[in-house]
Amino acid sequence: MRNSPTPPADVFAANHANSLLLFEQGQTININKPADWTSFDVVKKIRSAIRVKKVGHAGTLDPFATGVLLVCTGKETKKVDRLMGLEKEYLATIELGVSTDSYDRTGATTHKGHTDSLTRADIVAACMRFQGEILQTPPMYSALKVNGQRLYKLARKGISVARAPRKVVIHQMNILAVDLPHVTVSIVCSKGTYIRSLAHDIGEALGCGGHLSELQRTRIGDYSIEDATAVPAFLNSVRRLQSTA
Repeated sequence: MRNSPTPPADVFAANHANSLLLFEQGQTININKPADWTSFDVVKKIRSAIRVKKVGHAGTLDPFATGVLLVCTGKETKKVDRLMGLEKEYLATIELGVSTDSYDRTGATTHKGHTDSLTRADIVAACMRFQGEILQTPPMYSALKVNGQRLYKLARKGISVARAPRKVVIHQMNILAVDLPHVTVSIVCSKGTYIRSLAHDIGEALGCGGHLSELQRTRIGDYSIEDATAVPAFLNSVRRLQSTA
């Protein structure tokens, strides 16, 4: 059954006299997260705007990433775990020839390699190795805990610890463009997949290194980027509701 994305607040206003009350009762809002915001930044903005205490998100996006972020309010926060378990789709750009400690463009360079001799066939073959069910090692720069400590906090201190590989599923990976050193791919994957780790591992498989340079989440389940609302547009709609309440 298809999920029903929450429309912008001005649509609520057109259909409900007590529109703001709906956020207290519970809504799942499909937000297009902007770059350079943390997922919690989005939650804080929305919580402050709608004046509802219970607000959370269903799946973190790294600050540099954009795209679908599901924000749940009120009683809908009980559905966060179920929403996090839905299939996800991403549009990713991998930069080959440079590895970083965070596995993305925000990290420090740890290795530089050559991409001159790489062919599209080489890249396709490397990507194919990561299709289906795979064991993936999470990056040190992640919110996972080891012995009660967040990995990213250890990483910031220069400490690296062993991380147990986890089973994830890459349902589909399509190469959309090759313009070396950049490779653009679309990825459909399971819960728990780190696209940063995937980019790093593809670079390692090719022998030149690589990191994730761009990332947009285009879908969670049936919630798509086409239906997502930009944060400023959502906040402006809520303000209009409040001014007429």
